[in-house]
This record gives sequence, C-alpha cells and structure tokens, in this order.
Amino acid sequence: MSSPDAGPSPSTAADTDRRIMVLESAMATFARFGYRKTSMEEVARAAHISRPGLYFLFSSKETLFRAAVTQVLDRDITAVEQVLADGGRPLPERLLEAFDQWAGRYIGPLARDVATVVEDNPHILGEIVETAPRRFEILITDAIAVESGPEAALPVAQTMISASIGLKHQVTSRESYLERLAVAIGLLVR
Repeated sequence: MSSPDAGPSPSTAADTDRRIMVLESAMATFARFGYRKTSMEEVARAAHISRPGLYFLFSSKETLFRAAVTQVLDRDITAVEQVLADGGRPLPERLLEAFDQWAGRYIGPLARDVATVVEDNPHILGEIVETAPRRFEILITDAIAVESGPEAALPVAQTMISASIGLKHQVTSRESYLERLAVAIGLLVR
C-alpha cells in the first residue's frame, strides 16, 4: 500500500493519461466533423480504444464533448495564469501571450474548427462557456490593475477582449492576429 504522499498509483496515473488522450482525440474528432456528425465509434477509433471502453469512460457523446471542451478551456486558463504571473516580463508582452494562449491558437484554417465546434454548441456545454471567458476577463483585469490601478483596469480589459474577438473574425493567421493585437495592447496599456 502506498503512502498518501507518494502520489498517484501507477494505474491511476495511467488512467489519467488515458483519459487525457481520449479527450484530446475526441476534441480533434469533434473539430473535424462537428458535434452532430461525430459518432462515439469515430472517437473510439481516433483514441485507439474500443467503443465499449469509451462508453466505460464517458456515458454519452454529450458527456464526452463537455469533458473534452472543459479540458481544453482548463488548459487554456492555466496557461494564461502562468503567463500573467511572470512579473519579470513587461505587461504588454504578458498580455499578448495571454491572449495568444486564450484565442490565438484557435486562428487559422485547422485551429478555427475547434473554436467553431465550441461556439456552435453552447446548449450542450452549459455554464463552462460562460465561466471560462469570465475567468479570462478577471485574469486580464487583475494583471492590468497591478500596473494601471483598479479603476481603469476593467474597461481596458474589456476593450482588449473585444478587440481580440473582432480580430479573430477578421484575420486568417495567428501571426496577423498577434501583430494587430499587439497594436491594440500598445494603445491601451502604457
């Protein structure tokens, strides 16, 4: 029997790794085919597990989809937190990287499919489609408040988020998104 400080048992770690891999495969499959056209069989095939094995992990396609999107959003928020916590870098640089972690990776022909499948199915996803963006706004606002003061932070953060959303729909490449967002950040944060 392992001690509580020894970390997860090998089987638990393997189960966690397997679940992460299945969710990554599921997200890629949903992005490729869309929610409606994706079957559990296709996800199982992409994840290299049996369909009964997939149903053992996730009781339904809806549950699987929700878990896959939650994993992606949690990963994105964690990356944003890490970037913004690096106080050794200038704020505009951290903000640009935070927006890249949150939205930039979903710009371009292949990456756009992930964002589209999420945006097209908010009724399935529930509150995560509201709580994750709200958390992102809080993180951006807090980072700005440290340097600019709390009174200006929220409107500046909201304006940056609006600029990011608009740019996502105007540009065709991640590079173009980052170049133009850097201009917006430069105008808003001094």
